[in-house]
Amino acid sequence: MLEDADLDEAVKAAAFGAFMNQGQICMSTERIIVVDAVADEFAARFQAKVATMIVGDPREGKTPLGAVVDTKTVAHVQSLIDDALAAGATQLNGGQAHGVLMPAHVIDGVTPEMKLFRDESFGPVVGIIHARDEAHAIQLANDTDYGLSASVFTRDTARGLKVARQIQSGICHINGPTVHDEAQMPFGGTKASGYGKFGGRAGIDSFTELRWITMETEPGHYPI
Repeated sequence: MLEDADLDEAVKAAAFGAFMNQGQICMSTERIIVVDAVADEFAARFQAKVATMIVGDPREGKTPLGAVVDTKTVAHVQSLIDDALAAGATQLNGGQAHGVLMPAHVIDGVTPEMKLFRDESFGPVVGIIHARDEAHAIQLANDTDYGLSASVFTRDTARGLKVARQIQSGICHINGPTVHDEAQMPFGGTKASGYGKFGGRAGIDSFTELRWITMETEPGHYPI
């Protein structure tokens, strides 16, 4: 997130990307990297937004957040949170889990030394990471074993495209959430997020072998 980002749109997209389906999507937003110039303002707005995202019994249809898949997920997510807090991060949102109902957690001040920076949570937690400037933000974005989906937020679309081209991910959305898929588009990651693509023509190319087959219809003439 760059200093000229539309923070209202960034907050909405980040909340959706991080907590849709309780963060249990391969494209879920795990890390929010924000340049220092707008980091505090973004964190305050994001905290207020996430505070409205209540967890509850999905069968009642009254809350935006439901259950995670099992209690192992709760334990895993909580271990990442505990590690970050012990190392100096700050919890902006969260609370006690009840069974498989775990509130949305926002952890500010996450750094590369913390497990939350590096490990996939696949649950309702997201870390806010502060970057000095654009170059540092790109460096932090690429400092990971994974590379499926990323986003860049800026009002300057040319700048957004320049940054997107430097991020090592199979997918990058400018001013949109990381959770975004279309059937006709090439979907796939880089690094530990896999190789190959599915969707559209790229999917055909990835799942098939290009071959050359000939058929002679006239008598052959050969040099020997």
